[in-house]
Amino acid sequence: MEAADMIRVVIADDQQLIRAGFTALLASEPDIDVVGQAASGTEAVALVGRLHPDVVLMDIRMPDGDGIWATRQIVADPQNSATHIVIVTTFELDDYVIDAIRAGASGFLVKDTEPVELIRAVRVAAVGDALLSPGVTRRLLGRVAGGLSALVDTETLAVLTDREREVLALVGHGLTNEEIASKLFLSPLTAKTHVSRIMQKLGARDRVQLVVTAYETHLVRTGWNED
Repeated sequence: MEAADMIRVVIADDQQLIRAGFTALLASEPDIDVVGQAASGTEAVALVGRLHPDVVLMDIRMPDGDGIWATRQIVADPQNSATHIVIVTTFELDDYVIDAIRAGASGFLVKDTEPVELIRAVRVAAVGDALLSPGVTRRLLGRVAGGLSALVDTETLAVLTDREREVLALVGHGLTNEEIASKLFLSPLTAKTHVSRIMQKLGARDRVQLVVTAYETHLVRTGWNED
């Protein structure tokens, strides 16, 4: 495989055993190249700034700048716009995960994830797709949605058409493009086009940021029909 087609990954975790294990697993895949490792938040920020990988597997609890801080620093740099951060945590409902996603992370994994799921997650993140299943979305973001004020300006949704708001609501519930297409009687390509336009209009880095916007504007509570 050409080097340009490889998914370049940085692993940030303060435990050497975790870094070594993830590296060995991912390096065995023909389309994945682990280009660097970091043991702290500061190291992760510097490494990403130098290497600009496609994906970062980011631990939360690290010395010298935790994963949330590091995520914010990386996302704030326009030169890292193509880098997608996946938070790797010990606890599935770690409160810090919500902060990390708001900071710009593209999703999260638990450390006891099956190897095949870790590999799949890297590939999914590399193309900017969501790493939050519908169930995880409801537990992780839905459990705090009731306490959210309109953190995003109410004018945010004004740039969207009615159809785009409808699509955003479905994205907010974790539906894939294929599921959105089925729900709205569209072709998958049309659904994908809608999602791409919404991301462009809202300046979202990836699909997970659309999920956050859908919750923070309460669109998912007003635009969703469970039936």
